[in-house]
Amino acid sequence: MVEIGRFMVTGGLSTLTSFLIFNFLAHGLYLTGDPWLEEQPISAFVIANVFGMLVSYQLSRHWAFAHRPPVHPDGGRTAFFAINLITMPLAIACLWVSRHVLGLTDPLSDNLAGNVIGQLIGQAARFYLFRRYVFRQPVTRLDLEHPVSLLGPAHRQPEADSAAEDRV
Repeated sequence: MVEIGRFMVTGGLSTLTSFLIFNFLAHGLYLTGDPWLEEQPISAFVIANVFGMLVSYQLSRHWAFAHRPPVHPDGGRTAFFAINLITMPLAIACLWVSRHVLGLTDPLSDNLAGNVIGQLIGQAARFYLFRRYVFRQPVTRLDLEHPVSLLGPAHRQPEADSAAEDRV
């Protein structure tokens, strides 16, 4: 349960980072009347989420999943960023539908579609995928005493047949 809480805090902070950058690039964030990417909200969303990914990786690796060893020798970076890039279209699709199907172009609609609905869907997918492909379950003493259990039930040695032992 602690892991889920830490993952949610990590997701919240990385989403806040993405939110601020997206709103600055696409809507000016009340700092400018001429936003840099006002006509390209999808590009602004992608750029903002790359920065959010960097925050997310650092917090995930060093806090949320610090107790889980990475699956890959690079600390899980490649799989982490691949999973983020694979799940990013979920949020982009929500933003695209809001903009191009529903015709909603105001900041509130953009943020609800991309940064709330889209990010929540993507975060659920990432939680499962990170736990499965980036940060593995910690090894316990029992696992070390019975290393076959690390491979899962399909790879366990068959139990010895007691009748066969009697025949020997």
